[in-house]
Amino acid sequence: MTPPDDSLDAKRKIEVLLVEDSPSDAMLTIEALREGCVTERLHHVEDGVEALAYLRREGKYSDARRPDVVLLDLNMPRKNGHEVLKEIRADDALQFLPVIVLTTSDDERDVLEAYGENANCYITKPVDLNAFVRAMRSLGDFWLKWVTLPPRTV
Repeated sequence: MTPPDDSLDAKRKIEVLLVEDSPSDAMLTIEALREGCVTERLHHVEDGVEALAYLRREGKYSDARRPDVVLLDLNMPRKNGHEVLKEIRADDALQFLPVIVLTTSDDERDVLEAYGENANCYITKPVDLNAFVRAMRSLGDFWLKWVTLPPRTV
């Protein structure tokens, strides 16, 4: 079975918001997605406060395009990923936005809490570089090529 026809992709370029406080993890994630031929529009913010401002188009993000998918780290300063996820799910304009938790934590409590907050999936970042690149390629293939995403709101 092959991925959906590329002509469909031409109609809608996928917007991805990466919420990651570690510059090295952010750079690695972006590069791994691009190596996997994910040429979608990638935007990066460094913490949960910035993520919510971006999603709500506040301040310097007033012209930001609403993302189709959010890659969300859990352990961040100012506002952690669990808090961000709760706010996304409580916001009528954002509640259906797919959120993929992408974190170093493999703590069962974090996994259960994230799914309890309606995360769409939970990925523990592999420590091995090659495994990480493979994971990002798989993530990109699945979420950005195969999944039917909800329509963008406002």
